[in-house]
Amino acid sequence: MGLWNFVKGAGKSLFGGGDETASADTLNKEVADLGIDTSGLDIQVDGEKVTVKGGENLSAEDREKVILAVGNVEGVAEVEADLDNEPTFHTVEKGDTLWAIAEKTLGNGARYKEIFEANKPMLKDPDLIYPGQNLRIPG
Repeated sequence: MGLWNFVKGAGKSLFGGGDETASADTLNKEVADLGIDTSGLDIQVDGEKVTVKGGENLSAEDREKVILAVGNVEGVAEVEADLDNEPTFHTVEKGDTLWAIAEKTLGNGARYKEIFEANKPMLKDPDLIYPGQNLRIPG
């Protein structure tokens, strides 16, 4: 199992801002609302840590998107999951743009569209990223 760290206070608020923590049901709904098939997935929450098991029917890309979808939720600090290959994730820093991230990770800023596409449906606009957010970097 791999373990990925997330910025606990930087994610999407599913509760309207408060001290509530994510539940397995809430995270399953978040993933399903993004259009990712959750059948066969077992999402467990233990405080700030989320464990994702199952989902063998999902593509490697969708499994990575599930990790990001649950990890980029406010209150989640770690996500543990089984993946066949080690994905490349990038944590957005203050002042980052997709162009700058593409230059840093892919060697060419003009490839920002690849990062945008790799993070759909979590990203709906290439200009709307925030510090602390984790993004998939395509291989």
